[in-house]
Amino acid sequence: MKYSVLGIIVTALIVIAGCKKPIDRPLYPVNPKPLVEEAYIKLPLGSVRPEGWLEDQMEIQADGLTGHLDEFWEDLVDSGWKGKGGESWERGPYYLDGLVPLAYILNDNRLKLKVEEWMDFILNSSRPDGWFGPEITTDRWPLAVALKVLMEYYEATGNQKALEVITGYFRYLHENDPDWPDKEWRGVRAMEHAVTGYWLYNRLKEPWILETIESIQNNSFDWSEYYLAFPWDSTAVAEGLIPHNWQAEGLTAHVVNNAMAIKYPGLWYQQSQDERHREAVFTGIDNYISHHDQAAGRFSGDEHLSGKSPAQGTEMCAVVEYMYSLEKLFSIFGDISLSDRLEYLAYNALPGTMTADGWTHQYDQQSNQVLVSVAKRNWSTNRDESNIYGLMPNYPCCLANMHQGWPKFVEHMWMATHDNGLIATVYGPSSVRAKVGKGVSVEITEETNYPFDGYIDFKIQTDKKVEFPLYLRIPGWCKESTIEYRSEKINAKGGEIVKLSGKWENGDTISLTIPFDIRTERRYNNSISVLRGPLYYSLRIDKEYSEAEMSYKKYNYMGATDWQIKPTTDWNYGLLVDAEKPEESITVEDNTIGEYPFADKGDLLWSAENKQHITWDKEAPVVIKVQGVKIPGWGLKDNSAADPPPSPVISDGEIVELELVPYGCAKLRITEFPLIKR
Repeated sequence: MKYSVLGIIVTALIVIAGCKKPIDRPLYPVNPKPLVEEAYIKLPLGSVRPEGWLEDQMEIQADGLTGHLDEFWEDLVDSGWKGKGGESWERGPYYLDGLVPLAYILNDNRLKLKVEEWMDFILNSSRPDGWFGPEITTDRWPLAVALKVLMEYYEATGNQKALEVITGYFRYLHENDPDWPDKEWRGVRAMEHAVTGYWLYNRLKEPWILETIESIQNNSFDWSEYYLAFPWDSTAVAEGLIPHNWQAEGLTAHVVNNAMAIKYPGLWYQQSQDERHREAVFTGIDNYISHHDQAAGRFSGDEHLSGKSPAQGTEMCAVVEYMYSLEKLFSIFGDISLSDRLEYLAYNALPGTMTADGWTHQYDQQSNQVLVSVAKRNWSTNRDESNIYGLMPNYPCCLANMHQGWPKFVEHMWMATHDNGLIATVYGPSSVRAKVGKGVSVEITEETNYPFDGYIDFKIQTDKKVEFPLYLRIPGWCKESTIEYRSEKINAKGGEIVKLSGKWENGDTISLTIPFDIRTERRYNNSISVLRGPLYYSLRIDKEYSEAEMSYKKYNYMGATDWQIKPTTDWNYGLLVDAEKPEESITVEDNTIGEYPFADKGDLLWSAENKQHITWDKEAPVVIKVQGVKIPGWGLKDNSAADPPPSPVISDGEIVELELVPYGCAKLRITEFPLIKR
């Protein structure tokens, strides 16, 4: 369907492979032949900035662990990646993989100075053969992460030495024998090199770079075959067949390896042009959903894949790595389902596994999380402290790797198109500065409270009239959205990408309204989850904080604390709703988004001004009210909420009003509810 709207041509269409037939030469580096043309083009770091509540959220990160961790954690203070004698494997690069984009997205001089301290060593560590990094480091895995850091740093600064280090190391890989054993991290994660490899090829166009990537693909674990013949299904969970070890087989069931590897067949597809590799990506995601799905867009893995029970956990590293994989895959394939899932993770699972002040995180989060404590749980291989909110519960890898989540999400909120336009890939308050049309620079500001409501205004700033296409993604979960421009209204169905083409003037505004209808989702034991827009909603449970005794050193540095949280109100409720028409029995209250967007009343937060923790007394941004009934027989099992009793649960118990808050605001929560039948 086409509409003429005062000079703007609006076309609603489903885009699978992005925009073809560029009107001019691309304004940003793209896949040259023989690579497959990617659907959309990532903009350089710094092109997209957060606004509104999202800027507050990233400032919280800068004021929290990301902005201070290297001041007191020995693994960073004395890191070999600074030229010192301390930890010299993955933790320095992991930390920088979040610090670098955060520093340049926020244009924060304090953080930039931190970045330079690391880069002074890394940029000068390259050897004649191309290897780089700490003298004692001989493993290729941490260098794969460091390559991504150098890539981002080059985009932000244009420092040619960063490009030289990247090029030198790929020369090293090209000229040396493959070293990608399946029983080692560098083997199962080998294709992480391809992220930077294709970026490098797009700039240098040297055939030997593609030869290097092909060698890595052919001599490392075959993730495409793994996804197409997925071994760790529901039967493997039920029969206890999933390998809980760190050998070659166990590494294929490791949750973080899976979260990273889902992008590897997609990356390789650009070069292989084999539909089998595209199929492997979407079959792999379907396998996660069918056999290990959890609320909030994630799949389970309390170190190893662990099924669909809402008592099972997901490691935080898996959340941020899955987000990054989806960001890369959307750029390659342009499939809306990838962006939908990315929003679920970013707006639910990511904030749900951190305290709202940015000072603590969990190793494992749960959909039904009613007790946060040091205690034995039914984890596959993780330790007793894995679900406390602390500094480094269980393994310290998440403490190093957690920082990339928000910055890389913001970095991928907007992308360029092959017809020299722009696409809004995921929604949230932001602004983008980019070249469009015949090379004219424009700025588009996205004013919204999304994901807390669905009203979005795009405002265009340009020094002169400019012709370029603007693409808007319509989430697959909504039925129909409306686009308004100068009194005209256009309807667009969910799952479409809408193209707006024409000449734009300074001050032009486009309004997008995405209805946030209440909907439900059937989950474990036929339970239901409640959703509104991209947010899952969880039972608000009153809570009490206490410090946990941990096996590691207590730092007592600002807000770096280890919290246990116990409930002070009941949690064992089922919902009395019509799962097909939930809006008939649910009411919604919108509240002001506070300085801590994912805080709820009763949270204990670090106050830098008061130099102590304070109790937050403000409401969550949205509160949903629904009727429920207590289920007396539903209690704890292995210190977690037992599996919800199969629905429907027949009960004539007392009806009470329950309050649900966004999953990311609920540090204690029930998200998969039994359904009550009277």
